[in-house]
Amino acid sequence: MLKSCYKDIFEAGTDEAGRGCLAGPVTAAAIILPEYFENDILNDSKQLSEIKRDFLRPILENESVTFGVCHVFQDEIDEINILNASILAMHRALDSMTQPPAFILVDGNRFKPYPNIDHECIVKGDSKYMSIAAASVLAKTHRDEYMAKIHEEFPMYNWKKNKGYPTKEHREAIKQYGLTKYHRKSFRQLPEQLTLDI
Repeated sequence: MLKSCYKDIFEAGTDEAGRGCLAGPVTAAAIILPEYFENDILNDSKQLSEIKRDFLRPILENESVTFGVCHVFQDEIDEINILNASILAMHRALDSMTQPPAFILVDGNRFKPYPNIDHECIVKGDSKYMSIAAASVLAKTHRDEYMAKIHEEFPMYNWKKNKGYPTKEHREAIKQYGLTKYHRKSFRQLPEQLTLDI
């Protein structure tokens, strides 16, 4: 059972999607839910089917006090590394909300302080707190939507299905076709090599 809040104050949950991918952005969401928000389906996005995530997204967006979503793209990931890019995406998602929270709940164990607002990192927070679970759903659905869009440009990698994760199919496509402008050049794209000639 998800808890409605960590502290009894105006708090935002934040989470990201796409850290382990070989292509595309890392996407973060931040959301403030109303005080008495309830939803029986809401859970960590990884525990939900795509149909349930897509069903929840408009509910969360329409019923939230405010929310923000941000992509940090592959070039910036390559420049500052994936951990920093994930935290930057969460900061930018918080920046884009129409109201600042009084407190921030972060999924995971790493975060950089957000200016003037206290935070708490919660390991597996997306399966413990509603606001983090809601952020995980928004981050995942917005990122999946983006990957489906760029799939049309490079269908041979099947990003619509694998979302840029290092599946066997995705790695085989990289072997056959090489890298695209959407691939993260700083990531080890193929297991048997450390670098690619690009």
